Amino acid sequence: MVKIDKRTEEITGLTAETIPYRDLMAAGKPALLKGVLRDVPLVQAGRDSAAAAVDYLMRFYSGKPVVGARQPAAEGGRFFYDETATRLNFTARREDLGQFLGDVLETLGQEDADHLYIGSTDLETYLPGLRDENGLVLNDEMFEQNTLTVSIWLGNHTTATCHYDMSNNMACCMVGNRRFTLFPPDQIANLYPGPLEPTPGGQVVSMVDFRNPDHDRFPDFSKAEAAGQVAEMEPGDVLFYPSMWWHHVEALSDFNAMVNYWWNTSPAFMDTPQNTMLHALLSLRDRPVHEKRGWQAVFDYYVFGPADRPAAHLPEEAQGNLGPMDDMKARRLRAMLLQKMNR
Repeated sequence: MVKIDKRTEEITGLTAETIPYRDLMAAGKPALLKGVLRDVPLVQAGRDSAAAAVDYLMRFYSGKPVVGARQPAAEGGRFFYDETATRLNFTARREDLGQFLGDVLETLGQEDADHLYIGSTDLETYLPGLRDENGLVLNDEMFEQNTLTVSIWLGNHTTATCHYDMSNNMACCMVGNRRFTLFPPDQIANLYPGPLEPTPGGQVVSMVDFRNPDHDRFPDFSKAEAAGQVAEMEPGDVLFYPSMWWHHVEALSDFNAMVNYWWNTSPAFMDTPQNTMLHALLSLRDRPVHEKRGWQAVFDYYVFGPADRPAAHLPEEAQGNLGPMDDMKARRLRAMLLQKMNR
């Protein structure tokens, strides 16, 4: 097993109405908010039984087919690749939520059961009204000004392999226990990212098997272990972690349910940096080292340094795209890029 001693900072005494979102964002590190949702109906139903939790969830089901993932018991619940790293070690298809959850209930108490998993399913589309009775109170203007995605995750004993997201996250453990193993963004190389495609869930994942890390194959993983932290979650706990933090998520109970809130504070007109990274693979990665160092200096000046520096010495009318970005400038810049790329 992965060897990490540090525990994520725990904060007690909060309710769904008193979460200090600004303070959490300013701290820029994970925090485990204990018992924030301990009294909501879904958590209470889960304390009674898995069947009670399923019955409660099905009250809200819209009837639309969900994407259910199924994996043979022999794979151990780690949703990952086969031995070639070109195919996934599970299958996924559209199916009825009630049937899927019924199959999960049939696996309760079985050590050799197949692993069943529903990931990142939009709450309002598939379970409208559930959030009204069980949600966080998002009483900060940042949630009014930025896009918010609320999703549910369901299944039995499963593991979401270590990956990062481009959004900030509030992960709410509703039924069952979960373990998050978290790493700061600067540990990317020590986590040995896998292929860009296919991926088990849309994001690049670590190739290290946390159940039995191969330190000969991945020698720098020990550095990630030294920098990592672990959050052990019980029903009603909420975990905050900032965007770009790597996280490995284990669902530890026979039946598990989690709701998460994703959001960004960047303007909606901004493109995703993932596209920039892919374009950099095309245009920069394989250039000579001295050229890459030169371009690194250019990027440090125009992109990674202070946003106002490149335009500070220019008249306002001459700043163009170097000045503050807005929706109109973004549209023009995107059109210019498309024109250049399509030549």
